[in-house]
Amino acid sequence: MQRRYKMSIRTNILIRVYLAFGLILVLATAVIVQLYRVQYVQGKKWRAMAETHSTQYQTIEATRGNIYAHDMSLLATSVPEYELHMDMLASGISDDRVFNEKVDSLALKLSEFFKDKTPREYSRMLRDARNDSSRYQLIRRKVAYDELQEVRKFPIFNLGKYRGGLIAVEQNKRVLPYESLAARTIGYKNDNIKNAVGLEGAYAKYIDGEDGKRLVQRMPGGIWIPVNDGQEDIAPKDGADIISTIDVNFQDVAQKALKDQLEKTMADHGSVVLMEVATGEIKAIANFTRTPDGDYEEKYNYAISEAADPGSTFKLATYMTLFDQHKIDTNTMIDAEGGKYKIPKGPTITDVEHLYGLTAKQAFEQSSNVAAAKFVYEHYNNNPKEFTDKLYSYHLNEKLVLQIPGEGDPLIKNPKSHTWNKYYTLPEMAYGYEMKITPLQMLTFYNSVPNNGKMIAPILVKEVRRLGNTVEQFQARTINEKVCSDATLGKMRSLLEGVVTEGTGKNLFKGSLFQVAGKTGTAQVANGKTGYGVNKTYQASFCGYFPANHPKYSMIVVINHPTAEGIYLAALVAGPAFKEIADKVYAYDLQLNHPAPVHYVGNTNMPVIKKGNTKATKQVYAQLGIKPLYASNNAQTGSVDTSNGVPYEETGFKSGVVPSLTGMGLSDALYLLGNAGYKVTVRGSGSVVSQSVAGGSIVPKGSKILITLQ
Repeated sequence: MQRRYKMSIRTNILIRVYLAFGLILVLATAVIVQLYRVQYVQGKKWRAMAETHSTQYQTIEATRGNIYAHDMSLLATSVPEYELHMDMLASGISDDRVFNEKVDSLALKLSEFFKDKTPREYSRMLRDARNDSSRYQLIRRKVAYDELQEVRKFPIFNLGKYRGGLIAVEQNKRVLPYESLAARTIGYKNDNIKNAVGLEGAYAKYIDGEDGKRLVQRMPGGIWIPVNDGQEDIAPKDGADIISTIDVNFQDVAQKALKDQLEKTMADHGSVVLMEVATGEIKAIANFTRTPDGDYEEKYNYAISEAADPGSTFKLATYMTLFDQHKIDTNTMIDAEGGKYKIPKGPTITDVEHLYGLTAKQAFEQSSNVAAAKFVYEHYNNNPKEFTDKLYSYHLNEKLVLQIPGEGDPLIKNPKSHTWNKYYTLPEMAYGYEMKITPLQMLTFYNSVPNNGKMIAPILVKEVRRLGNTVEQFQARTINEKVCSDATLGKMRSLLEGVVTEGTGKNLFKGSLFQVAGKTGTAQVANGKTGYGVNKTYQASFCGYFPANHPKYSMIVVINHPTAEGIYLAALVAGPAFKEIADKVYAYDLQLNHPAPVHYVGNTNMPVIKKGNTKATKQVYAQLGIKPLYASNNAQTGSVDTSNGVPYEETGFKSGVVPSLTGMGLSDALYLLGNAGYKVTVRGSGSVVSQSVAGGSIVPKGSKILITLQ
């Protein structure tokens, strides 16, 4: 019995041992099977994953292309900017003794150079990072390239790229060399903003370039370093350059004049566009918005985006239509009824002046709303579609399809429009209401008059270049080959010139050195829920071209919501800015009709001298034994001895009159221009070979004159 009991215990123990051994064998078999699967069945997958976690391709940002003005002045460019980190366990400082000997010297240098922390604070930061075995300690953000070169010379960092532990992470920073000059038009590109802004956004596909790739390996501490010293890199392709139509001098003038006038009239916002008549190239475009603190900044491109009632500037289209369809002529009479006219079953239209019997030409020059409304109501009330179809033929109802985004939608109603009112929409359209047009759209239409009737879409970019080679060129698109007949064009030019000589712009341009053609426009703008009746808000504009006898530039100035007491009419609000810009553009542009400088010729076989200080010249001639010949502006032709002398012109100055500087040295040129009341910009060295304003021209004191020396 006892023996049988012992046998049972032994059997149980053996069974348990066998079970345990069997389980171990099963587990071992499972491990072997799994190892086989990982190694051979799934080996490729896991090897790729391991490779991915230890090495990867890192993006190398391409340098964005530049944006240039028309004369290749730099408007926007990319410069390298660095973020500095430090590997506290780099090979050169792996020995604590070396680190402790030099860390305080490094801290002192960093403190003296960046001036953001004391030497003690830098030392504590570096020592704490060392104790934490940091491999990527931040030292400084936003470090320029030249600053980086200096930092590389500091203690520890001067041990070398990897031994010193300095890690410089390069980033491209976009800068505007002229800062706020045309900033809104240049725009910006931001990955966090969906809609592109300005040229930066519109031409991003050219400017961005193509990013490269660099193979990097992950090191302890989470930092990545290049593999094989960058031999596996895919080089980035830098972006192309954009050549804009902007003239930096004109842009500067436009911005200053607009801002000054906004401040004087205490306006809410305003815009100005200067365009070349024949090419459609926009030479200057400025937009300012009043900030809560009373200053003005470029925040929104009103010139291309803000569509609103244009007011009386639209009368150009009204009278062009009336003339071209032979409804009236320039001498057609109209009764302005003392400046008040009640539209049948509609509102009362008023004029600023109490006007009565006028010709069509006088009505346009005096900007009579009553006359325009009565003309249109009389000739088109029974068939308003005839009037609106003609407006549509000018393409005023269509976008210009600009080279930058954000263009406002124009609105020109027709009898089928759901907001058309059969009693008053038609006559109110006659003087610029019941519609919406942006400043640039209006300027484009005006530009067709000096451009022989050809209406062209404005351009802001004329060329794309990559590595100096032209990739693409742009020219103005023709919108309408001929907006009206030549006879009508002649009449419209006469009317626009008459506004300045006889009408609402008469006092503004009195005494001007050149003739301007244009039209004032004062429109009451609807103010939110209150409409037109309460807290009146005005938009003042002046649109035209110059010089009227040989047009080269067209321009529009629009100023919204002037709040200075008693100032809201366009001639007082927008007109002064137009005049200031036109005067300075005329002074700067040598191709315009300036009087040619007078030269007095004598014996040209003698040495050429610089003009200027006559006393010094006489002394030199006396020492050399050369007879001097003095030719003055008042000398009679027959009385000047040219036989044995060196001729030159007596040079003087008169305030407000540009002196002739060709041949002078810098000191004499600066002396004369300064005394004549002008600001001077100098290029080159030697003698004056050209000046931006011809001698003898009468231009406002304080104007900037460029002289080139060679």
